Amino acid sequence: MPFDELDVPELAEIRAAALRIAPFVHRTPVMRSEGLNHLAGCELFFKCENLQKVGAFKARGAHNAVFRLSDEQAACGVATHSSGNHAAALALAAKNRGISAFIVMPSAAPVVKRAAVSGYGAEITDCVSTLEAREQGLAEVVERTSAYVVHPYDDPWVIAGQGSATLEFLEQAEDLDDLIVPVGGGGLASGTCIAGHGLQADLRIFGAEPVGADDAARSLAAGRLIPSISPDTIADGLLTSLSPRTFGVLREHLHSILCVDDEAIAYAMRLIFERMKIVVEPSAAVSLAVILNHRELFAGRRVGVILSGGNVSLDSLPWSQGRERSTARK
Repeated sequence: MPFDELDVPELAEIRAAALRIAPFVHRTPVMRSEGLNHLAGCELFFKCENLQKVGAFKARGAHNAVFRLSDEQAACGVATHSSGNHAAALALAAKNRGISAFIVMPSAAPVVKRAAVSGYGAEITDCVSTLEAREQGLAEVVERTSAYVVHPYDDPWVIAGQGSATLEFLEQAEDLDDLIVPVGGGGLASGTCIAGHGLQADLRIFGAEPVGADDAARSLAAGRLIPSISPDTIADGLLTSLSPRTFGVLREHLHSILCVDDEAIAYAMRLIFERMKIVVEPSAAVSLAVILNHRELFAGRRVGVILSGGNVSLDSLPWSQGRERSTARK
């Protein structure tokens, strides 16, 4: 189906996306931890998108966007701007389709994420770390290559692909009361909302955001889109502003957005490392952090947690930089 500027996918498009991308992505596991259940005071179910291709949920939306293109649209390749996970996802999707990928990345993007993008064969164009520079760089790449632009989150086909994670989740963990999802640009959160409420109307869906990048929470509180200006958080995947499209979805579906500071994020991240023996990035740990900081909202409930990604440099973990929180404080 064609989409207009502010259109969003429906459940049928998310189901179609799940079928389209099935040969190229993992059906990620749902994991549990009795230790974390005890700490949180509720039953936790973790959807491990940190174990997804490219180490993040982004593989879903990128593959759906790339493989729904006609041969004519795909002929000149695809392009985007991204600080990391979407860049790697689009590079892999393009490689799987046999087309070129052109990625505009801030020169300060994490080394591990830049290495992944180049490793999948994409052409990287450097820029400074501002939205204006990224968009200008992308415009120049498109003028040079005529590549098809796949936006990191403001794209219905990307949103539909991201929503496939929740389709799986609600099959794997039945009768959830609540679902917690990190909020950056809102692509994952939008897909989660549409799929979640399409399958279970009474599901409470919460967004999770760092206080240093809380533009989505402020936007919903104000009833208007407030851009992210000079965000400051260790959750580097959640620095982007919502788009009008994703803002509209979240305003309609989210119960609320809960915010936590970097100390709480680092503490939750370390708990996941230690108790679950899996690697997550700070942006993924935000969801557990808000549960631990708002126990009264979730006490005794069955709570789904989307662990959005696991791309983190093991040489610069947050608790090695003075942000560790002692377990005794909990």
